[in-house]
Amino acid sequence: MSKQEKIKAKLAQLFAKMKPKTNKNKHNSATMILGFNVFYRVVKAVILFIVVLGLLLSALGLGIGMGYFASLVKDTEVPSKSTLAKEINDVEQVSHMLYANGETIGDIKSDLIRTNVTSDNISPLVKEAIISTEDENFEKHHGVVPKAVLRALLSDVLGVGGGSSGGSTLTQQLVKQQVLTDETTFERKANEIVLAYRVENFFSKDAILTSYLNVSPFGRNNKGENIAGVEEAAQGIFGKSAKELTLPQAAFIAGLPQSPISYSPYTSEGALKKDLSDGLDRKNYVLFSMYREDKITKKEYQEAKAYDLTKDFLPQATSDNEENDYLYYYIQKQAILALMPSYYEADGLKKDQIDASDDLYNKYYKISERALRRNGYNVYSTIDKSIYTNMQQTGSTYGYMLDDGRGTIQTGSVLMENSTGKILGFLGGRNYAENQNNHAFDTRRSPASTMKPILAYAPAIDIGLIGSESQLSNFATNFKSEPSKAVTNYGGTSGNSFVSVRQALKLSNNIPVYNLYQELLTKINPETYFKKMNIQLSSEEFQRESIPLGGTDYGLTVYEQTNAYATLANGGVYNQGYSIEKITDNNGKTIYEHKANPVQVYSKATASIMNDLMRDVIKSGTGTAASSTLSQLSSTLASADWVGKTGTSQDENDFWFTASTPSVTLSSWIGYDDNTPMYSSWGKNNMQFWAYLANSAYQVNPDVFGIQNKFTLDSSVIKADVSSVTGQKLGVTTINNTKIQVPGKKVTSLYAKDGPTTTLFKFGIGGTDANYTSVWNSYLSSSAAEYKAAQQKAADEKKKKEEEEKKKKEEAEKKKTEESQESTENSE
Repeated sequence: MSKQEKIKAKLAQLFAKMKPKTNKNKHNSATMILGFNVFYRVVKAVILFIVVLGLLLSALGLGIGMGYFASLVKDTEVPSKSTLAKEINDVEQVSHMLYANGETIGDIKSDLIRTNVTSDNISPLVKEAIISTEDENFEKHHGVVPKAVLRALLSDVLGVGGGSSGGSTLTQQLVKQQVLTDETTFERKANEIVLAYRVENFFSKDAILTSYLNVSPFGRNNKGENIAGVEEAAQGIFGKSAKELTLPQAAFIAGLPQSPISYSPYTSEGALKKDLSDGLDRKNYVLFSMYREDKITKKEYQEAKAYDLTKDFLPQATSDNEENDYLYYYIQKQAILALMPSYYEADGLKKDQIDASDDLYNKYYKISERALRRNGYNVYSTIDKSIYTNMQQTGSTYGYMLDDGRGTIQTGSVLMENSTGKILGFLGGRNYAENQNNHAFDTRRSPASTMKPILAYAPAIDIGLIGSESQLSNFATNFKSEPSKAVTNYGGTSGNSFVSVRQALKLSNNIPVYNLYQELLTKINPETYFKKMNIQLSSEEFQRESIPLGGTDYGLTVYEQTNAYATLANGGVYNQGYSIEKITDNNGKTIYEHKANPVQVYSKATASIMNDLMRDVIKSGTGTAASSTLSQLSSTLASADWVGKTGTSQDENDFWFTASTPSVTLSSWIGYDDNTPMYSSWGKNNMQFWAYLANSAYQVNPDVFGIQNKFTLDSSVIKADVSSVTGQKLGVTTINNTKIQVPGKKVTSLYAKDGPTTTLFKFGIGGTDANYTSVWNSYLSSSAAEYKAAQQKAADEKKKKEEEEKKKKEEAEKKKTEESQESTENSE
């Protein structure tokens, strides 16, 4: 008899016991039985429909889910057993950073202090504690608990509950830590599940658990160092091996992986936290979990919970790690950046996509950093050890000349090879222990007047707007955007004349270059030059009137400026500065190698003219303090063909000096980190400090300076005779309807293209009609007289010549006549 038939029989017996007393009762009973049968059949049909519909929907959902899961893992390469074994047990091989000569800069070690141990050197109490707390079904499942995964999936979809980290078994956690990234995406979760099953298929439960305990982070030790692995946790917190841990100690350590820093008893300095309740409460939860899972008795649970564990914590100790400096962290960062393209390009991404997305940048930076820390790479840098060391010593020994008694003035310096962009050495600051900001590469400061050659003069020469003797107005003027604000030269002064390009640059006048840049903006967008040199400024900044004077939002780095001046010194060819020559794995296979990508920014003619102009800055302009100091330190080094430029920002917040030989470029910036103004004389101090830096590098590697090489004008340079007054052609011109001789001496002007024009009333760049009138008035009468005198002289010379020619003709005719007569007489 079926279950349904049994129910019907029992109901029938129940109704049979009801003895009817009247026909009416019989009728009512029959009606009740009929109604129940109808109700039963309807309910049965509804329940059956719901069950069938549920099964159909479940099958549909399962099919869709399986299809979606398959799409997520379709591109996943399932690793072999040997590959998985390497990855899940990989505890990071040490990578090495090397100087250009192969000597070691330092080892790139993980931030985590870690020591691997075998399973028999780990207390069973720790294993039971971890399993009871993190994965009570560890011994039963095959890597994944489907019910837990579904629960975590619903939490993610609905935005409630434990989130994407829920539902992970110890095996999944191991896969996530060692094989995958920490991304919280469905694709990563799907891959995690596939790989977890794979791990369980290849390895024993004990091997998986041992790997997990060896690689997981466990917070900090009593030296404030980040630690990973149960052995380091035991040694760094309790001063004993993982095999010797007591129950309370084992429970405390087993509770750490969920939130290592929060539960750690130590601060980043290694001191015991004032409030240890988070870690101790977590320890108690672990103990309860062990009791709940029958791993310990109730008595053991209560005794361990009541035990005062704080007396077992080690006291604070001092870390014995070596102190790293600017070079260590700079080369490490550059190596990470060098590795990034290999990872994002493999995923079909381009550099502009990475630069446009912080999330993508951070993702691939983290991937590259992880690879560098764990793959045992050799990073070969371009840094000359002897040069770098001497530059640091110079910063320590002669840095005192930068201080003004109000605090520590910081400095940044870069020495770069012009022809390649190799960074040979740098100075990141005065003392890394006191200030970790790398002022050579990371600090952006107002470039001040060092912008003039690279943004105004060079582009203007490049397009033929000016020659070296072209005239620029130095008359008083105001900013167009702020009519009430005057443009002034250094010291708040202005001139009352026109000055040549050469003179304006040599003396670093502001008004002339202001006028030049305004004219330049009507011809081209100077931003194109900076873009070619990868200088990071916004498009809006290039339209500002003050930018040729250093008026930027954030400024330039010392590295960017050094690279720009190296471009001029290299015939106008930009080679992006670099410090990583190549990266190899521990088998010698090249993972990355620098490849040159030269870009012609300025023409050869322009670059050679700029070097000719900037030579005057060093010899007789604002940079003489550098050359005189250099002469005192090394006459040989001082004899090199130095060209360069000074810079002083508004309020003396920044002082710059950058100079080049044909072989190298060396820069020096000084300033307070908080932009406190310095004394005006500190510009001279900076140039003297630059000279000490140059000499320190020269003493250990003189060849890099190329003392024997000289800057020369390129063969394409146009040399034209012009007036020293107008910067345009000599000869006769008409001013105010009067023909005059163009005033001034004959000088040679250097052009990259086109050449000079005929002298006009407005012969220069900038200035008002009144300014030009004042100049012409000073020459007009004398020039007109000169013109008349010249005209009279020319007329006199013409008349004299005509008379001489007439006399010669008469004498010739006379002689001819005489010869004719003599011949006649002889014949008779």
